[in-house]
Amino acid sequence: MIPMTPARARRVFLLLTLTRWFPVGLIVTVTTLLPLERGLSVTQALTALSVTGLTVFLLELPTSGLADALGRRPLLVVAAVLQVAAAVLFLTAQNFWAFALAATVTGAFRALDSGPLEAWFVDTVHATEPGADVDRPLAAHGTVLGVSMAAGALVSGGLVWWHPLDAWSALALPYAVYAGLAIIHLVAVAVLVREAPRGPAPAADVARPGSKVLASARQAPGIVRDGLRLARDNRVLRWLLLVEVFWSVGMVVFETFQPIRLSELLGGTTAGAAVAGPAAAAGWAVFAGGAALTGLATPRLGVARTAILARLLNGLGAVWMGLALGPVGLVAAYLVTYSLHGACGPAYQALLHREAESRNRSTVLSMASMLSFAAFSLAAPALGWAADLLSTQAAMVLAGAFSTLGAACFLPALRRERRLAAGGPRGPGPGPAAGPDADPAAATPVTPTAA
Repeated sequence: MIPMTPARARRVFLLLTLTRWFPVGLIVTVTTLLPLERGLSVTQALTALSVTGLTVFLLELPTSGLADALGRRPLLVVAAVLQVAAAVLFLTAQNFWAFALAATVTGAFRALDSGPLEAWFVDTVHATEPGADVDRPLAAHGTVLGVSMAAGALVSGGLVWWHPLDAWSALALPYAVYAGLAIIHLVAVAVLVREAPRGPAPAADVARPGSKVLASARQAPGIVRDGLRLARDNRVLRWLLLVEVFWSVGMVVFETFQPIRLSELLGGTTAGAAVAGPAAAAGWAVFAGGAALTGLATPRLGVARTAILARLLNGLGAVWMGLALGPVGLVAAYLVTYSLHGACGPAYQALLHREAESRNRSTVLSMASMLSFAAFSLAAPALGWAADLLSTQAAMVLAGAFSTLGAACFLPALRRERRLAAGGPRGPGPGPAAGPDADPAAATPVTPTAA
């Protein structure tokens, strides 16, 4: 197979980023509202949707090992097939168990989809330009992702407002379009992603095509054990991973409760979805702005101090959202909070990279992702119960206040940073040290509710 040029790989990478994330923008607000419209309580809806995060939590590390063993393309194709299935299941779901099944398939798709496209792109570039830097294409990827999500959310609000089919709910149309675009993404992946075989296949593997899958499955428990040892032996990393618990509880407010509260203030789920779509589009724009501001703040304040400040302000923004008494105040609070959500990511990711080496970098990031999904999945139904028992506003305020406590988890990293600035050692412990390969670049976190 003739290797794909880096320029062509970049075009494919960005095109598939567009076909993957624009459809998600269409459903980012209606995912919560459609179950409510079909008769589920807030507790039932958030419990059903939380299954997505639990499924990702269980499959994240095993599927990353599978991608390394089998290659990126097979997992991308299977993930795209599951995305179509999840869209159809969600569109046709009418009760709690049907939505829970759709959420389970969505979780499987998310676990398979998490990382292989970016890994394929880097592998493809390095096949012809070994060791080439890919920071600029990855920055372009982040821009395309944010713009795609914003455009999709804006179109979603327009589709809900348009509502051309009286026989359908206005909230169903964005999901129907999502399903159609998911099919287009599947075709694009199958046609555009080319991958060289991952090393010569032994004769036994040729005779038993499933042997690589079985071998990868046998490696999964060892991968999980290595990750747990890594967190056990590195105190700074343990506390950084714990940040995900507080951050994810705050995310329930601005990812899940925001369209619910808008619907309460505007008098219905259709009206709420029509406004939540453009609001989400603006949210992704200010998210990018918040990330850019972090790049200006870290040289002046330090990475750890910037992360602490962003975590505190993001949590307080979630409290503000709960206290807002009108739709205009709620949307304003949402935009401020979402910009601070964007500001949290780069500083946090940079601190994670300091505690990783190239041999365990993917494991560190996977552990953070797993903990985020698990925390979100446990917090969402608990806060849904609080909303049904007390009020939506009370649940939002409680979650936002709890989220601010995560700032304390950065204190070990702050002390480490002070030692580094003073020229001292990184600190005791057998955990990984940041060697010369340590990458301070920040990745953009994708929230658990994104499909």
